[in-house]
Amino acid sequence: MSEKPGNHSRKRGDGSGRRVLQVLFTLFVVCVAAVVVYALKVGVAVPSSNVGTVQARATEPAPTTEEPTEPTTQTGEPTTQTEEPTEETEPEDPVLAKAEAALASMTAEEKVYQLFYVSVEDLSGVYGQQTADDALRSALQAMPVGGVVIDRQNVSGTAQVSALASGLQEASRLPLLMGVEEEDGFNSALNGIGATAIYDQMMVYGDEYDTQRVYEIGQEIGTAISALGIHMDFAPVADTLTNIFNMEVGRRAFSTDTSVVTAMVPQEVSGLHDGGALSCIKYFPGLGSTDGDSRYGAISSERTLEDLRAVEFTGFRAGIDAGAELVMVAHLSFPNVTGDNTPASQSSYFVTDLLRGELGFRGVIITDSQQKGAIAYIYDAEAAVKALQAGCDMIYRPEDLPAAAQAVLDALENGDLTQERIDESVLRILILKYGAGLE
Repeated sequence: MSEKPGNHSRKRGDGSGRRVLQVLFTLFVVCVAAVVVYALKVGVAVPSSNVGTVQARATEPAPTTEEPTEPTTQTGEPTTQTEEPTEETEPEDPVLAKAEAALASMTAEEKVYQLFYVSVEDLSGVYGQQTADDALRSALQAMPVGGVVIDRQNVSGTAQVSALASGLQEASRLPLLMGVEEEDGFNSALNGIGATAIYDQMMVYGDEYDTQRVYEIGQEIGTAISALGIHMDFAPVADTLTNIFNMEVGRRAFSTDTSVVTAMVPQEVSGLHDGGALSCIKYFPGLGSTDGDSRYGAISSERTLEDLRAVEFTGFRAGIDAGAELVMVAHLSFPNVTGDNTPASQSSYFVTDLLRGELGFRGVIITDSQQKGAIAYIYDAEAAVKALQAGCDMIYRPEDLPAAAQAVLDALENGDLTQERIDESVLRILILKYGAGLE
């Protein structure tokens, strides 16, 4: 029985339609695959499996805060670097190298004598010595101190002062710190010969809040003393006057107001520097709170550590921040701080813990004059040893230079002082000298 023409034609049409659909679907899949492959190659954004998100372009990697990891092998072991890493070394400090070389060349006696900053008379034994004669030169060579201060009695003219300073330098194997105390018209070694001007006491400028004039005074003094071969000024006073009956500091301080003191002290320090001189701020931790006078005997203050931090320390912080190279420590005791009457200049708590530690001072720490009654009337040559044990670097004006030096040598011998402690201070002193350009 033959099929009906209509049914036969329908079957052929259904088959060809399916084939057409299959071909179109295959072409569609091939096209989509081609597009995806192309997109991956060129790095364009393509739809991800997460609805509504777009993958980042391959040419613009997303920033990462992760630290780069060390490259590893397939086993997880670090790969071997093909290039040896270069080790970065700090350039050698020429000042430090020079100081270390000088320290290595010194005898034990030379090191000990470097710790003393003395008057001309401490060397010569003759009051009013004004020339670097053979006797003075011989004394300096026998007792090679670290510094010499020139006082009013050692001065009669600018040429004479210059000759005295240069003569002492020539006689010394190591460079000398030549110093002077130039504060104002009342505390000056050089204004009598016209080398420096006669200034008002510092509180006058503090009352006027004249920071510019204070800077100028520092610069004028620095320029004047540098021209004479003198390298440093024992100034400014960084105390805040908190006791109006105080006679040792008095109007040598800039003010009774800490904000004035902290504004003035760095100006004078900067002025001295710009005039070519070093600065020694004084009298840490502050003499301005007592009505006593360390020149005539032991003195103490009732100030607490909180008081000192709030008031007295501020002037010294300002001076240290301004770059003062030396800090002088007073012979004043603070029983409410230390629990006893040990002078600050012999207290490791004040010198090492507070000045070095809390205030961060890295320069040379020097005692106030040990010829003052607060030390000379109570202690013997052991005062020098106690100051060094506390952390001071230099002893200013010992009562008896040979005896004080021998006491330090004896302390080294019996173990009360270590060679490391002495070398630490001597190196700091040498760095100060060479850093200042002294030869």
